[in-house]
Amino acid sequence: MESHWGLPEGNPWSTPFAHALLHHLDLFPGAKVLDVAAGGGIPAFYIADQVGPQGHVLAVDVHQSQVLRSRSMQGSRLPWLQFEVGDMRQLPPDLPKFDRITGNIAFMFFRPDRPTALKNLVRFLKPGGQIVLTWPTQGTFDSLWQRVRREMESRQLAVELERFQEYLDERPSTDDAKGWLCELGMEKVETAEWPLEIETGPGKEFLGHPLLRSGFLDDVYECFDDPAKAEEFMQTIAADLNSFLPLTAQRGVLSAWAPDEKR
Repeated sequence: MESHWGLPEGNPWSTPFAHALLHHLDLFPGAKVLDVAAGGGIPAFYIADQVGPQGHVLAVDVHQSQVLRSRSMQGSRLPWLQFEVGDMRQLPPDLPKFDRITGNIAFMFFRPDRPTALKNLVRFLKPGGQIVLTWPTQGTFDSLWQRVRREMESRQLAVELERFQEYLDERPSTDDAKGWLCELGMEKVETAEWPLEIETGPGKEFLGHPLLRSGFLDDVYECFDDPAKAEEFMQTIAADLNSFLPLTAQRGVLSAWAPDEKR
């Protein structure tokens, strides 16, 4: 089925992750789909176009501003696509069950208890339904993190290094995610990683990079109690760009199926 609503080409983060998600997602006309942490509608608009008017897509995001923006983009088009404010970790128990559950770059927001969040989510799957999630897995920007660790060690920043390691250890791997879904009795559990190189320049371009600063570099800054010390530290890292290029993100994909009651 040819889509009339493609993925936006200008988005350097959500669109590449959405491509990985859609590669693993088995869509069909008339499907009922729940899209969590829907953000700006990538890939909710595309999915709604694929399932057609006989289907339904409920796209939820915890941020009202994102929901209002997506509704504004939608206008009167794709009336079977519904954007609502909601926390994917605390969805209403009376929600109907869905043929598919998706979440693009969503799994990173399942904190603090990802196994429980997954358990609460898959209960909304119909028998034989599929869940597909993407997120930046362990391995994302490892060359940068190794450079940060070396700088902290050379400066003997013991407290900051401990905090930094806690941040790294918190990131879920594809093996973690696969194990949690297997424990829930899901079937055909598959994981994959798709590399994605991120381009950046030195200095301010690196430190203010829209993909790196939000949710990544900020975690390094937060290891420091003194903001001025953190800024000086990160300026040193930014001046040594060639030591950790290329910067590669790992697009982790998790796919699993609910058991089919007919068997």
